[in-house]
Amino acid sequence: MSRATLLKTSFAAGEISPRLLGRSDLAAYENGAARLRNVAIHPTGGVGRRPGLRYVATAPGAGRLAAFEFNTEQVYLLLFTANKITVFRDDAAVAEIATPWGEDRVGQLAWVQSADMLFVAHPETPVRRVTRTSHAAWTIAELAFAEKDGRIFQPHRKFAAEAVTLAPSATGGTVTLAASADVFQGGHVGARFRLQNKEVEITAVASATSATALVKETLAGTAATADWEEQAFSAVRGWPVSLCFHQDRLVLGGSRDLPNRLWLSKSADLFNFDLGTGLDDEAIEFAILSDQVNAVRAVFSGRHLQVFTSGAEWMVSGDPLTPANIQLHRQTRVGSPVDRAVPPRDVDGATVFVARTGTEVREFLYADVEQAYRATDLATLAPHLIDAPVDQDFDPVGRLLHVAMADGSIATLTAFRAEQVAAWTRQETDGAFLAVAVVGDITYVLVRRGAQILVERFDSALGVDAGLSGAADPAKTVWSGLDHLEGRTVKVVADGVVAPDAVVAAGQIALARPASSVQAGLPFRHTIEPLPPPGGGKPVRPVALTLRLKDTAALRLDAGRGFADIPFRRFGAGVLDGPAPTFTGDVTVRASGWRRGGTEPLWRIEQSTPLPFTLLSVATEIAGGES
Repeated sequence: MSRATLLKTSFAAGEISPRLLGRSDLAAYENGAARLRNVAIHPTGGVGRRPGLRYVATAPGAGRLAAFEFNTEQVYLLLFTANKITVFRDDAAVAEIATPWGEDRVGQLAWVQSADMLFVAHPETPVRRVTRTSHAAWTIAELAFAEKDGRIFQPHRKFAAEAVTLAPSATGGTVTLAASADVFQGGHVGARFRLQNKEVEITAVASATSATALVKETLAGTAATADWEEQAFSAVRGWPVSLCFHQDRLVLGGSRDLPNRLWLSKSADLFNFDLGTGLDDEAIEFAILSDQVNAVRAVFSGRHLQVFTSGAEWMVSGDPLTPANIQLHRQTRVGSPVDRAVPPRDVDGATVFVARTGTEVREFLYADVEQAYRATDLATLAPHLIDAPVDQDFDPVGRLLHVAMADGSIATLTAFRAEQVAAWTRQETDGAFLAVAVVGDITYVLVRRGAQILVERFDSALGVDAGLSGAADPAKTVWSGLDHLEGRTVKVVADGVVAPDAVVAAGQIALARPASSVQAGLPFRHTIEPLPPPGGGKPVRPVALTLRLKDTAALRLDAGRGFADIPFRRFGAGVLDGPAPTFTGDVTVRASGWRRGGTEPLWRIEQSTPLPFTLLSVATEIAGGES
């Protein structure tokens, strides 16, 4: 009977799709795994139990999370829920703002920040500007376009047929506008029209062909004219879908009635969209014309102005962008979702976006050789983890891209292009992840737990979810503050040692013995399951496993006899007086049982003990041949 040692030194390929179980020829097979749950892949190749989730607040309902970062010291978390924004600083709510977006509209919000202002767009409401004046003082107002001498410098467009005319009853004051075809709707009240480039404001609508207006700029005459247009954004025509800043211009992308159009403000004059005479610094407006009407879903400022539409991805070039030299080039035909706004994210110079199909996460990256963008699927090896993404954000410190899915899970990508690391894992919790946002170096999530929706954040000091920690001097047995877990059974770590589970009653738990430090919360289980060994399905028998661990306090392993806790505590003077120190080194475990069929793993790790765990490598001694 032949023997061999299989050495696994890296998990840098992450979880691999079951459809690739027969592809042991792939380089990713050697560094991949069959199942990775509630773990994070380190850029160096190791794998560790993910941080726990610290409870921050109870949300009034489902919503979205957004980062507001004035500088590295002044950072805030914004929670968008039905008709409200709650502002958090240092995990405490410091302000609330009333908003016009109900719960059904929050999913389509898009935003961009500039210094102390956050601009928020939705296709059914005017763009809002959220302004911070102090830590606790926040206001919201409609975006006001630049105005001078009664003229508002906002985008305009003629939506009616070219032959349709308007005739004013006078050239000044209050006038009646007569249309040659149906033009006016009730929502036009308050909107601006331009007749031969002179503005009037609609004050009343009598019928589809007649309206009353207040003249803002003296009109050229009273004759019927086809040279007229109305403001592009209104209750009748809809409002911008997306926005960003690029080359010192505010970019507005798409609207309900002009889905394939873009508007760029004057240079260094963000709220002025006057097209003027086409000078280099004046505003720019153009449509994306192609074989299909591609509705703009997001605009993003990168190496170029990037436009993500429902059917393709585009590059807007010009250095700098001017009305005379702007160029638009389609790059790829992937498309973005239309039922929800999932923001593109910058990851090491590439723009990561969700594909229209909801089954791919793509990397929009410029290739210098081709002088064009590519849209590579980042989840080619793990497509089973991508299922209808609803939100995403990137943690540059941990190099982790978190993608929240409609099924309540999070697919996490460890992305390190310099080392060619692109490893997916799946995060699960007792509930459903709804949204994610990275604020500074902290990752926040919105989680539905039963009837409650909680704001929580990843915290490496915790080994539980929805958890809290505390300290007391002198030690005590009763710990409070757990009202959000009322009636739930929680895991407890007291003075660094796992204590018996406790049930939360009246927001409190009672311990069997006093403790000076405690953490309590919901358990979560991490799982590591390797891919079957290559060999064409021949039966093999694992003889022994040697696991190299780092800073590990608990290990539960199945090496053929079922799951068992593996001891690696080192005894010595005083070691029983406190919690066991974490272990770094090799642990060897005897294995047993034959693996037949070619799809059974040689070993599995699965545990919910709320203590640290990191696996660096595994050496598996196997014997081949028939039993």
